[in-house]
Amino acid sequence: MIVDETTIKEYKKYGVALIRNVIAKKWLDKLAKGIEKNFKNPSQYKCVYEETNGKEVFYDDYCNWQRINEYRDFIFNSDIAKIAAKLMNSKKVNLFHEHILIKEPGAKKRTPWHQDQPYYCVDGNDNCSLWIPLDKISKNVCPEFVKSSHTWNKKYLPTKFFGDSYEKKDENLEIIPDINKNRDKYDIASWELNPGDIIAFNFSIIHGAPGNSSFIRRRAFSVRFVGDDATFAKRKGEVSPPFPEVKLNHGDKMNSSSFPEIKI
Repeated sequence: MIVDETTIKEYKKYGVALIRNVIAKKWLDKLAKGIEKNFKNPSQYKCVYEETNGKEVFYDDYCNWQRINEYRDFIFNSDIAKIAAKLMNSKKVNLFHEHILIKEPGAKKRTPWHQDQPYYCVDGNDNCSLWIPLDKISKNVCPEFVKSSHTWNKKYLPTKFFGDSYEKKDENLEIIPDINKNRDKYDIASWELNPGDIIAFNFSIIHGAPGNSSFIRRRAFSVRFVGDDATFAKRKGEVSPPFPEVKLNHGDKMNSSSFPEIKI
């Protein structure tokens, strides 16, 4: 899994970068097997955002790597963490969590524009989400990213994917701008993707995603890593994932069995 210097510079400048054809089919097949296993026996965190005629068409789950062998094997043995290390320019890489999102054909609900870091119990600039499609994705179905928004030095109020805010929230955070009504004011990136491609993005970039107007499932495996400057954060509002088992203090390094260091 190779990342060139141009991609590293793009990631730093724009907060998002596309890496083409980097994941071997054997790993994609393994992730697909893990996803099938995951949703036959979902965790307590599974959430359904949209149903059509009683069928789930937009749903997700996360924090399953400890019980889904296929996820764990990919995260620890595929060298995916080395990509994150290169992009973050970090000597140390810890797993934060994995996240599976599925939009079936015909799913209409958008993933709202949001910024991940205020949802998360982690501070620091050295972080990286790797969004890995398991299906061919057309540009009009691809997640969208407001380029360089990770440099705005802003933290926006988290909202649930249902569209409302969390009951326990940090009132000091700003409301995210209405990107859809002012798209011409922003430099928005999206792509046509094939299985094996990766979208890498910073936790602080503003992003969202359309519904799935195609005839193909939109399965995505996201894995999130933190690097050298990452510290545990106790937020005033709710965090997602909640990590109730973690006993770190605010400002501690992300050293925990829930956030294992991956040797690179």
